[in-house]
Amino acid sequence: MTEPLKQNIAKHISLSEKETEVFCNLFQQRLIKKKSFLLKEGEVCKFEGFVTKGLFRVYHIDKSGAEQILYFAIENWWITDIDSFTNGLPSQLFIEALEDSEVLLISKNDKEFAYTNLPEIEKLFRVMTQKTHVALQRRMIDNLSKTADQRYLDFIEKYPKLYQRLSNLQIAAYLGISHEFLSKIRKKIAGKK
Repeated sequence: MTEPLKQNIAKHISLSEKETEVFCNLFQQRLIKKKSFLLKEGEVCKFEGFVTKGLFRVYHIDKSGAEQILYFAIENWWITDIDSFTNGLPSQLFIEALEDSEVLLISKNDKEFAYTNLPEIEKLFRVMTQKTHVALQRRMIDNLSKTADQRYLDFIEKYPKLYQRLSNLQIAAYLGISHEFLSKIRKKIAGKK
């Protein structure tokens, strides 16, 4: 169960086999059924998670009731509400399984234990945080400077395995457009082929 996590760690930092085992043993496995929630708005997020199987969406519902998807998480991706987890605030997000899923969760206390006893782990999370900031910055720039057509084509190109596992409604919510507008984009693109 922890083999994908070990491989993910090895991509970013070097740990001894013993250190890797100590770190991986801090995680708890959770099985989440399709349409079940790992986190709901108003709850305090008490975990950072590593997805070993399945697909999650992380989203917010605005005052008008519209879903705003921040991101999706598939195998080998990390998942959390970083604001709630870090600051102990009630979450503004939902984390829902879109497929039957498995995730490894680490608590704040266990993460702090790892920082203290396995100093390289701090580097791991620093590197991951930097990559997350880069991805969010790029997404913000794309949302401000690209058309919906361009954002849709970029999404398909960047996440081909993810794209195939999502409904048009979910993709539209991620892109910040209506389902109907996405249908028009898809027809226009199909017409050009």
